[in-house]
Amino acid sequence: MRRLLIATILFAATAHAAVTRVDILERRELSGYASYERVFGKIRFAVDPRLAANRMITDIDLAPRNPQGLVEFTADLYMLRPVDPAIGNGTALLEVPNRGGRGMLGMFDLGGKADPRAAEDLGDPLLLQQGFTLVWVGWEWDVPKRPGIMGLDAPRIPGLTGLVRAEIIRNELTHRGSLGDRAQTPYAVADPDAATMTWRDDPTGPRAVVPRSQWRFVDDASSVEFDPGFVPGRIYEVIYKGKDPAVTGLGLAAIRDYISYLKQTGVVKRALGFGTSQSGRFLRTFVYEGFNADEQGARVFEGVWAHVGGAGRGSFNIRFGQPSRDGHPRLNRFYPTDIFPFADLPQTDSGLTDSLLARAAAAHVVPKIFYTNGSYEYWGRGASLIHITVDGKRDFAPGPDSRIYYLAGTQHGPNANPVRHDTENPANPQDYRFALRALLLAMNAWVTNNVTPPDSRLPLIAKNELVPPAALEFPKIPGVHLPKEAYIVYRLDFGPDFRTRGIIDFEPPRVGLPFPILVPQVDADGNEISGVRL
Repeated sequence: MRRLLIATILFAATAHAAVTRVDILERRELSGYASYERVFGKIRFAVDPRLAANRMITDIDLAPRNPQGLVEFTADLYMLRPVDPAIGNGTALLEVPNRGGRGMLGMFDLGGKADPRAAEDLGDPLLLQQGFTLVWVGWEWDVPKRPGIMGLDAPRIPGLTGLVRAEIIRNELTHRGSLGDRAQTPYAVADPDAATMTWRDDPTGPRAVVPRSQWRFVDDASSVEFDPGFVPGRIYEVIYKGKDPAVTGLGLAAIRDYISYLKQTGVVKRALGFGTSQSGRFLRTFVYEGFNADEQGARVFEGVWAHVGGAGRGSFNIRFGQPSRDGHPRLNRFYPTDIFPFADLPQTDSGLTDSLLARAAAAHVVPKIFYTNGSYEYWGRGASLIHITVDGKRDFAPGPDSRIYYLAGTQHGPNANPVRHDTENPANPQDYRFALRALLLAMNAWVTNNVTPPDSRLPLIAKNELVPPAALEFPKIPGVHLPKEAYIVYRLDFGPDFRTRGIIDFEPPRVGLPFPILVPQVDADGNEISGVRL
């Protein structure tokens, strides 16, 4: 049965906390799987900038307000939920959309479609068989406006300006490059004549200035045109004065407030947050910045799972934040992604003592946490920093309610096609999704019935399982070469107001000393000797 609605009748008619209305645009039962329904709509929020829970949102005081003094915004909503709550397990499983997409069904249900309409679209439907209420909420302001992409309609701050840095790297010679990362929407240019472009051949190499006569802004100043053409592999940066920034931190509030709404209205009893890569870093930021307490101080997520996020957080709550920018050995270097602190418990670096869970612990809302990373994250995302001391000499345990699982021998995503993508060798076809399915059930049992999950499985310095890249005992195999270097995390200085106000004054940032980076040791065949060996 199909029901097309433009209404506000789902769950509850009254507003709770910051959620003022939920407009349901479409609601239908899944064909051939009538116990579940697909819901698509728009969530309307209004947050009070005077509340302590909202003071942590960067520039909330500068955002436009309605006559009641509240800051309004909307977010896309997508759900797969039991038609009868009695057949559900009481747990909301929210996937933080990665750059606006939905990947959880493909991850846990072994190939389920992102927008299922019938039973045949569900893959191996573990999530539905277990009775989860599946939730996706748009949180990113700069995603492209196209079907299937979930975003946030965040208010802008008119007239405000600040520094923006756009990195451009091409695999082939082209003459045009977007100021936005990937397909994301860039910030508007306030002063085209004051902008600069530089290039360098190495992430840590010197920058050479490109003469202003050789390039110009085009496409309504969303891109640049470069007369000589962008040399493949070369790193170009355009630094300009941006204007009218979005209040990026409202994306964190959207996730917080909608999950709080579901629990307050009795739709679910508990909630798990799951995120992959960018979205895993989002959840690390969510917990670090104190968003796991709602406006009333109640715990939002009972469980948080940051998958393949490495040691990173991201530009999710800063002025002129670019949420899509990450950090890899050659791509998107020196954005505020991999910054201290990295670990659950307190450490001290450069005179600053901090931890990922400090705010959650102070508010008594620390969730159960899974961190899962693979080989790529240790080589390409600094994952060792979440469980070593900042000097790299000793192991450093996670919090008592956290587990770290290293998925040995895996890439950034599961079940990669074994073909070459501008690489010497084919991609690794290792499929770690079966391990994730088991861990999901373990996480839900932990938050539901306090069933202790398996102990952490991670490489340890004390067992010679975690070593500097130069100490890796990789065998000599014809036609196989190691990466030239692992991704190095540097201490970065973005200016005096960055940590306290989320404002970047230095672009590019001032680069300090590197943090130690360690990688998993291997056996005589080149396979890692620690972690979850699939």
